[in-house]
Amino acid sequence: MNRAISILLVALILTVSVKANKQPNIVLIISDDQAWTDYSFMGHKTIETPNIDRLSKESLLFKRGYVPTSLCCPSLASIITGLYPHQTKITGNEPPVPVGGKSSKLYINQVQECVSFIDNLPTLPRLLAKQGYISHQSGKWWQGHYSRGGFTHGMTHGDPKRGGRHGDKGLEIGRKGMKEIFDFIEQRNGKPFFTWYAPFLPHTPHNPPKRLLNKYTKKTDSKFIARYWAMCEWFDETCGELLQYLDEKNLTNDTIVIYVTDNGWIQRPDNGRYAPRSKRSQYDGGIRTPIMVRWPGKVKPEERNELVNSIDIAPTILKACGMNIPKEMRGINILNKEELKKRKFTYGACYLHNAVDIHKPNANLTYRWLIDGNWKIILPNKTNITTRNNEKGTKNIELFNLIADPFEKNNLADSQQTIVKRLTRQLNIHLPTNEKKNL
Repeated sequence: MNRAISILLVALILTVSVKANKQPNIVLIISDDQAWTDYSFMGHKTIETPNIDRLSKESLLFKRGYVPTSLCCPSLASIITGLYPHQTKITGNEPPVPVGGKSSKLYINQVQECVSFIDNLPTLPRLLAKQGYISHQSGKWWQGHYSRGGFTHGMTHGDPKRGGRHGDKGLEIGRKGMKEIFDFIEQRNGKPFFTWYAPFLPHTPHNPPKRLLNKYTKKTDSKFIARYWAMCEWFDETCGELLQYLDEKNLTNDTIVIYVTDNGWIQRPDNGRYAPRSKRSQYDGGIRTPIMVRWPGKVKPEERNELVNSIDIAPTILKACGMNIPKEMRGINILNKEELKKRKFTYGACYLHNAVDIHKPNANLTYRWLIDGNWKIILPNKTNITTRNNEKGTKNIELFNLIADPFEKNNLADSQQTIVKRLTRQLNIHLPTNEKKNL
């Protein structure tokens, strides 16, 4: 009898221990081409985002979040690896276009070489697999077949003969429903999971459901702005579907949900393109994003003022899962308040859309930037600033007080030379233009 009781007690202890050490599921939501201002909770007076608003209230929220670069391919690579573009060598969306054009053998081979950079990088799916995680890719994914990023499941095939670039089949998620993600979670067999939800939303084509387009057409004279606003709410609806699914399956309390956007977007009122000082730019319209982490019962919902970066997402997830952070990752665990207090600045760089040299990151550099407290400095790389789709850049050093001037209209570099020198020194230490020191 005593032996039977002992066995039961041991079993109970083991069960409690397993539950206490249960690995959290991870859901990473990545908006595609959305300004940091374009949410209800960020103060937009017209766009309605009730589901992301709810997430923000239930999360540790950083309104001063940034991505290290304002172009989708390198930005997404940084999110999945926790590395800067100069570390991954993924700086642009595409390699240089040779004389023979994009159909040439040289170009096709260089695209595949760019894709191959992901093969040996410390991606989240690859690292989490060591802890028994399965993973699912959906949405935007530039790096070939999903398995090349370490995902166990996914949607993107990456076959160049079938148009495998940019995300191919993966781009259907959200726009054509959420079934693939839900099926993956249903079939996980009790294993902890990591989900990469990076839908082609609100990204162009801006073709929202008619009901949403009609709603926003009444709120602006520009059909282009109306379409973009409607796309933002459509994306929000898909986030709501995902969050509701977690609720219905009783997964909410066991799942960390992290939110970020890959880069900004300011909609032009006169056509369907983005305005200057947004996507691909060094300004906050291109690099700023809200970043939030929801983990019920583990992370206190609150708004914090510290600077955070999408570089921090991978280290944060790894620490939450009880794993060590690879030494090459430069980010911090943003769930650790002591680390947040030590963070004084964040930085990044912008690069050409089509690389000049796929093996030399700084050959593709257009601008470097660093934010320290209220101050933001931008240093131009004069070699490349005028080659960005014939858009003229500035050759001038720029300095902005982001608290007093959040939309960066007043360059204070000439009147604040002491601050310029200090921030320049910081940037040259942490992100030098010397390739050998940079790595």
